[in-house]
Amino acid sequence: MSALLKLSFGVDWISERLGRVASLAVLLTALISAGNAFVRYLLDISSNGWLEIQWYLFAGIVMLGAPAVLRLNEHVRVDLIYGKLKGNWPVYVDLFGLIFFLLPVMSLMAYLAWPLLVKMYLTHEMSSNAGGLIRWPAMLMLPLGFGLIVLQGLSEIVKRVCYLQGTYQMDTHYEKPVQ
Repeated sequence: MSALLKLSFGVDWISERLGRVASLAVLLTALISAGNAFVRYLLDISSNGWLEIQWYLFAGIVMLGAPAVLRLNEHVRVDLIYGKLKGNWPVYVDLFGLIFFLLPVMSLMAYLAWPLLVKMYLTHEMSSNAGGLIRWPAMLMLPLGFGLIVLQGLSEIVKRVCYLQGTYQMDTHYEKPVQ
């Protein structure tokens, strides 16, 4: 299990770095939005390309940031029952959710998004808006992001199994590893 745990830490490292990229994309999106508004309303110049790049960056923010959110255990869950669980029960609930919901759904989504990406790339599909951008870079975020979420999900499974085996320490809520 030690090799899997090391691989898990490698996936965590990648997710953390991509989360930082997503954070920078938030700043870049805000700057582009402000610049676009300035140019549009003060200089009466406009380009749909600037609006679309914001959408593309938003896709990157969500799809590259999601694995980092999963790694930090900050994703959305219903705490009505989960918050009342004691002992190792939260770990078992997480394992169930990761194995039977997250992995199958994210794998299916990556599988379904891939042909769309390939089609857009091969046909050089462009936005129908005047001054619009090519579409495949935004579509790339879907299979890439879903695949990264699957990898992070596998990492979380490994860490929780190691936690249950006593070979990996986490704090009392086990949200973040004890260093």
